[in-house]
Amino acid sequence: MPAVHSRKAVAVVGFGYIGAVIGAVLADRGYDVVGIEPNERIRESVRAGDAPVPEPGLGELIAEAVSEGRLTITDDPAAVAECQTVLISVGTPLTATCNADTSQIAEAARAIAPHLRDGQLVMLKSTVPPRTTADLIAPIVTETAAVHVAFCPERLAEGRAIEEFRTIPVVVGGVDAESTVAAAAFWREALDVEVVEVSNSLGAELVKLADNLWIDLNIALANELAQLCDKLGGVDVLEVIHAANTLPKVEHNVNILVPSIGVGGYCLTKDPWFVHAMGADHGLDLQTPQVSRRVNDAMALYAAESIDETLREAGGGKRIAVLGVAFKTDTGDCRFTPTIPVIKSLLEKGYELKVHDPFVEGHEAECDLPLALEPDLAETLKDADCVAFFTGHRQFREISTEWLAGQVRPGALLFDGRMYFSREQIAEIESFGLAYKGVGR
Repeated sequence: MPAVHSRKAVAVVGFGYIGAVIGAVLADRGYDVVGIEPNERIRESVRAGDAPVPEPGLGELIAEAVSEGRLTITDDPAAVAECQTVLISVGTPLTATCNADTSQIAEAARAIAPHLRDGQLVMLKSTVPPRTTADLIAPIVTETAAVHVAFCPERLAEGRAIEEFRTIPVVVGGVDAESTVAAAAFWREALDVEVVEVSNSLGAELVKLADNLWIDLNIALANELAQLCDKLGGVDVLEVIHAANTLPKVEHNVNILVPSIGVGGYCLTKDPWFVHAMGADHGLDLQTPQVSRRVNDAMALYAAESIDETLREAGGGKRIAVLGVAFKTDTGDCRFTPTIPVIKSLLEKGYELKVHDPFVEGHEAECDLPLALEPDLAETLKDADCVAFFTGHRQFREISTEWLAGQVRPGALLFDGRMYFSREQIAEIESFGLAYKGVGR
């Protein structure tokens, strides 16, 4: 068999959101990266030196890496033959029965398998049900070559993915001890970060699901506290959470997250269902994944009801300016965004909506948005009875309260779905004659 050409060459199979971040950062760290991506739009974007997805700093990294020849992209899986390390980062959507659809992963593994060489490292980055690496991927990729196979969970948050990828600990687990060692050695050299080795790929797969289940449950706790605070009146849920989080518990403080109009994104909305389905497969009726999903999914309707009730108590008003469609601050990612069901619910209640999101402009169809985006902020706000902040984009944080008050109707409601205005900011809002209502505030 021909020898692998470069120890510093990495193939990233799947150049979507996670793959693009991984590839760009590794190229910036001195690796020769080749993306393997069937989507022509993504390939053209990268070749032009542009980011295929919105993420702060990603475009600059890709432009530099492409111009210097450290990053290329192709649809040919044979490119893995030139690389010592192969990272698979493709989608795992939910099936109708809430199980993981691993067909894209299997397809990627089958595509690269004929081109693999002895001694290479194949690492899965996609979020998958436990045993996928050992039982599905390893048999495919080891059929033609003696390669190391490992799993490394993706643990990045959109909006700060590049910094997190460069700094947060990396978890690895191989299908055998040698694969674990190879995977750990790669990341220590590639990123110079802490690497946590678990006993096997099964454990590493569970780490990602445990992380996301914890986050979803924690947000559900915050959301139910917010609902309780709304009913009690005279109490701010953020003050309660801030004070509660000062309690030391074992090695860390209590750490309750913050409420909002709901949970969005590709991972948090589906991974708890992965866990629930796995439990069912093993005769367990796991309660926590169901509870967190029910609570967080219901927050969109709760937000719409809260806006409706507050406006009616204030004497009516039908014009609502919605600021933000994406589920994540400073990104254009609309996957499973909770803003869409809030918008649809408000439309069903008879409200007139104008919607503005500078990160999502031109991608209404991808977001399943039932009306066209308004590109101009001032036009969106004009004569609004309510300004609903559904995403905390930096552009929205830079809006002057005085200017905003001059655009909307006197006494308009500012609904805080994700801005988390301080008490001082709320006092300023009210000083201009505007009303304020937040989730649990």
